[in-house]
Amino acid sequence: MERSFKEEVAKLNLGDGEVFHGEGILAVTKALLQSGVAYVGGYQGAPVSHMMDVLNDARDILDELGIHVESNASEAGAAAMLGASINYPMRGAVTFKSTVGTNVASDALSNLASAGVLGGTLIVLGEDYGEGSSIIQERSHAFAMKSQIWLLDPRPNLRKIVEMVEQGFELSEASSTPVMLELRIRACHVQGSFETKRNQAPRFSKRTLIENPDFDYGRICLPPATYAQEKHKIDVRWPAAVRFIKERKLNETFAGDMQDLGILCQGGLYNAVIRALQQLGLADAFGASRVPIYCMNVTYPLIPEEITEFCRNKASVLVVEEGQPAYIEEAVLATLRRHAVNDVKVRGKDLLPMAGEYTGEVVLTGVSRFLDSEEFVEPIKKLKQKAAELLGGLPQRPPGFCVGCPERPVFSAMKVLENEVGKVHLSADIGCHLFSTLPPFDLGNTVLGYGLGLASNSAVQPMFGRRTITMMGDGGFWHNGLTSGIANTVFNKNDGILVIMKNGYSSATGTQELPSSPHHSEHKAPDMSMERALEGIGVGWIKTVDNYKVGAVAKTLKEAMTTDYRGLKVIIADGECQLERQRRLRPLVSRQLSEGKRTVRVKYGVDEDTCTGDHSCIRLSGCPTLTIKDNPDPLRTDPVATVIDGCVGCGLCGENAHAAVLCPSFYRAEVIQNPNIWDKAKARLRSLLRGTTVH
Repeated sequence: MERSFKEEVAKLNLGDGEVFHGEGILAVTKALLQSGVAYVGGYQGAPVSHMMDVLNDARDILDELGIHVESNASEAGAAAMLGASINYPMRGAVTFKSTVGTNVASDALSNLASAGVLGGTLIVLGEDYGEGSSIIQERSHAFAMKSQIWLLDPRPNLRKIVEMVEQGFELSEASSTPVMLELRIRACHVQGSFETKRNQAPRFSKRTLIENPDFDYGRICLPPATYAQEKHKIDVRWPAAVRFIKERKLNETFAGDMQDLGILCQGGLYNAVIRALQQLGLADAFGASRVPIYCMNVTYPLIPEEITEFCRNKASVLVVEEGQPAYIEEAVLATLRRHAVNDVKVRGKDLLPMAGEYTGEVVLTGVSRFLDSEEFVEPIKKLKQKAAELLGGLPQRPPGFCVGCPERPVFSAMKVLENEVGKVHLSADIGCHLFSTLPPFDLGNTVLGYGLGLASNSAVQPMFGRRTITMMGDGGFWHNGLTSGIANTVFNKNDGILVIMKNGYSSATGTQELPSSPHHSEHKAPDMSMERALEGIGVGWIKTVDNYKVGAVAKTLKEAMTTDYRGLKVIIADGECQLERQRRLRPLVSRQLSEGKRTVRVKYGVDEDTCTGDHSCIRLSGCPTLTIKDNPDPLRTDPVATVIDGCVGCGLCGENAHAAVLCPSFYRAEVIQNPNIWDKAKARLRSLLRGTTVH
């Protein structure tokens, strides 16, 4: 896993009146246990995936309560898991990254929302939006509106987040509707404390089993039931949700003495708004604001009575809503006009950006414009301008492969192949391998979704002058690629080449386990093979290559490009994720060293006398540890290549030099610690031959 919570999970056992100290996603997990959740599922991605990591590390606690935990194959599988709450009064929760995960889950979510639920259901979404995001920029709000799923956006405060988790289940049951709770990246990591309650064992669980099945045609998503379900949503569920939100006061109003002004904000943006007001001298260090604030911890459905009451008798209000379209701002405008509150001026996207993350600076700029206090922003602008002038602008730092990443050699091999056969079309896929689209490789013409690389290639391949290549990771393979891509390609007798990066984990999201991972937790099934799955689905051309053998990978790619075999050709590029490998090896090596045992570490270097200085090796590799330094020869001005500390000894630099016929300047060295007698004897012999002394 990317992170272990084995020490922190003890906090999940805290009882009534005790105090929890920790970060946001651990607090969410504790809130689930306090709410009597019966089952939890999810798919990795974004900080919300840590909820699954926490639960996997806390299996003893969960088993005692009878809670079922499942790592789902996809977001669709996670959302479909909530179907248990349609027929039975069981509380369930799932988690995944939005909006890409919500896209995958949308079919199940639509059916769940149409049928309605008996047991409360909570979908914890990582609202992966803004400058820290790695995905397409969209919001979850549209899904909530489309399917009539209530959307919670809690103020980033642990007490409020925990309260909204608990109230979310009750809201779901009071309105028979699934509820989404969105958490931005920073909210998942926010630190704080809250007073805990004891964990609740669910009414039905692995310990207290359901005796008889329940059937109700009215809960089946099939006409004519679907027509009645839609009407029930509007006539019964929606009013019930509005009534619950009002009675429980889920939204918060913070009073202030500047009664002619007001700010309406999403709960998740409250901290940014308060910070802006503090910088403007209109709020104190404890968050008491002079400007009244209406904090919407529930952003769908909105409560018209609360909005009109807050805005009435005000000259102007500012709606702070991140992203576009401006759903909330437009709804506020319509609500005020519909209720004849016509004397208040509504500001929003005219002062704040239509798109992009609402960082502290962005919110400060918008609030200062609203309050005609733009002079407070000028020092920040001048400081940034001065820094830009002094530094000449910050250097770009695009994301890239880790040192020793097994995927980098495959793209080096593709560049070698291009030198022989010309440019090839590469349909990319979601995962670490997407970094291939950046320099120095510039490979990957399209990306359409997780596991969809081969599907996106289906119309390109028959129109192309030569065979095209598709890239897919083993995570994408198990998520969606096996059915939507591979089965579809075999069924339609399409030609083409698929390269599967078998690095052993869902690496881009934190090295979580996959069915084909080399190492499994005891609660996971072992020995699920991609190779057997490919053969079973009818793939007749399968080759496995060692990622780090650049020449062999290039040769296999060329063979796939030129073979007479018609049909899908699959190359499995086998190389364990270097991050996970190092996490396993470092403790082992450290223990061996402390015990005085012999250890050998491989390191690569560059012979400065042989290096030509054209740096083609760097352009073909892109490894952060392969860089340049001043030429030690006073008669040569071009800098030479060098391997700096941090090299993990993967051997890519030497492999590239050999496969691409570059200069033979790379050497391989073995660093031996705690040498044995034979090692020392060999070292002395070598020193005698070289005329040097061994110490």
